[in-house]
Amino acid sequence: MRRDLQLRPATEDDREWIHGLRHRVYAQELGQHPPDPTGQLRDGLDGDNVYLAAARGTDRIGFVSLTPPWLGRYALDKYLTRDELPLLSEDAPFEVRILTVEPRWRSTAAAPLLMYAALRWIAARGGRRVVAMGRTDLLALYLSVGLRTVGRTVRSGAVTFEVLTGDVTELTRDVPDRHRGALERMAATVDWQLDVPFSPRPDGCEHGGASFTAIGTDFRTLHRRHRVVAADVLDAWFPPAPGVRAALTEDPAWVARTSPPTGAEGLLTEIAAARTLPVETLAVGAGSSDLIFRAFGRWLTPHSRVLLMDPGYGEYAHVTERVIGCHVDRFRLRPEDGWRIDPARLSAAVDAGRYDLVVVVNPNNPTGRHAPAAALRSVIATAPADTRWWIDEAYLGYVDPAESLADLAATHPRVVVCTSLSKMYALSGMRAAYLVAEPATAAELRRWTPPWPVSLPAQWAAVAALRDPAYYRERWLRTHALRRRLAADLKDLEGFAEVDEGVANFLTMTLPDGGPSAARFVDECRRHDVYLRDLSPLSSAYRGRTVRTAVRGAAENARIVEACRAALDALSPGSVAPVRTSGSVTPAGASDSVASAGASDSVASAGASDSVASAGGAR
Repeated sequence: MRRDLQLRPATEDDREWIHGLRHRVYAQELGQHPPDPTGQLRDGLDGDNVYLAAARGTDRIGFVSLTPPWLGRYALDKYLTRDELPLLSEDAPFEVRILTVEPRWRSTAAAPLLMYAALRWIAARGGRRVVAMGRTDLLALYLSVGLRTVGRTVRSGAVTFEVLTGDVTELTRDVPDRHRGALERMAATVDWQLDVPFSPRPDGCEHGGASFTAIGTDFRTLHRRHRVVAADVLDAWFPPAPGVRAALTEDPAWVARTSPPTGAEGLLTEIAAARTLPVETLAVGAGSSDLIFRAFGRWLTPHSRVLLMDPGYGEYAHVTERVIGCHVDRFRLRPEDGWRIDPARLSAAVDAGRYDLVVVVNPNNPTGRHAPAAALRSVIATAPADTRWWIDEAYLGYVDPAESLADLAATHPRVVVCTSLSKMYALSGMRAAYLVAEPATAAELRRWTPPWPVSLPAQWAAVAALRDPAYYRERWLRTHALRRRLAADLKDLEGFAEVDEGVANFLTMTLPDGGPSAARFVDECRRHDVYLRDLSPLSSAYRGRTVRTAVRGAAENARIVEACRAALDALSPGSVAPVRTSGSVTPAGASDSVASAGASDSVASAGASDSVASAGGAR
């Protein structure tokens, strides 16, 4: 099928046209700025912001400008102070600016498509909020897209603007629903050259990794597991303990056809003995996600306030924001702090926020940092009494089981510890996990647990694993050695700005500014059947440039290094080929006929219904 309309990052050749179009619209057409003899209109953010461009053949159609939060400045800073507009500091928004379309293309869907491209680019960089300026005479148009005013008005030249903001998830979810038919027709003609997939996942959350898709989710091509390096998920590199393997092979026919103990009583008893905990403080589930969904669904409502670490495990944002609809704030971990939790800063945030729930993954995924148990105990002790704490210790075995807060959770009415047996015990396929809470809380969750929550193979395997702690201690120690070797080999490559080990069974690699994006790098590694995880959607703190890899065995780690080497070579300057990832998703905000002109420091025509003419904007 012919794809006429192209969406791409602006090239150097596009820049002169962009500055010329800005001059024609904002200086000559709208008279907001005095004409310049050069016929070019620039501003102080040029060179730092991002331009996305639309073109058809050799004709350039329009562009949109994006200012990411890591620049530390916005166009809005020219008009309002941070005290007057605190969301610029507090919410780390992406600024969407000067969506501008050539006059003869204003009766097309170019502007909505550019806005959709901007939202997809922002979401792929972990953006959760956008900020923009909208002309007051077109305010109804902006509001119809899903943006809302913040109560601030600014003036540029003869034009008055309202400051607007919107939630990226809501904008990319709601508008396509209103215009699905038109957008599906449009998608068929788009040549998508951005480094983010055209289609967002339907639920907005990447559960697990893409590597099993490459192996074959229909289980007809499982032989491919020997070719694919599944380093995008954090499954153990080592096999389960010998006793586990023996249990699973002793009588597989009986295990397959026999119903398990209804309440996993034997597994609960084994956990209690291994962890020296009262059995009445425990509840089990089919993996930590089962426990998260069950517990959060009981405790939280759309009126609940939740604090998550950022960056942090994406399942928590998915459940609280997208499934339950809570009000979610982020406690931003900072690279200048080594991605570590500052206990004093966390205490202040919890005290000020009055949260119903605070989630701490410790060690944290994906940063790989561990917060000492003593520091967390102190923060919890001084927190508001009605704040519940959920401590996820899925990777604690890689640090020290003595660092667990399970003993506190067993007696504290507002502390719960969740532990997966998947990652540390090489049982990801079994799906077994447990949580620790004071008896009344644990009993409530057991009441809301269906019969047979964990399969018979999983119960049997988990019990056998817990009976062989020496085997797993040796494997955890070996994991540290493998991680150090992998990190050293990756650091020897030319092309990474940083390789960061952490303390668990994974590490991260950051690409330099001006180099390929994490998304491009991950795609290139997949050409070698090596699957890594692009961390960009988890947090804007990664700036679209950080990749996580699991630690695998020595042979697979060598393949990871070689794939990274090949990808860096292929994406080096002069070697980068355009990435085209088209799909069947619906760009946000289009209607059958959208007439949009050079829309302001914002998104003047995105999502407009049937024929809306708009023009102009500020700088």
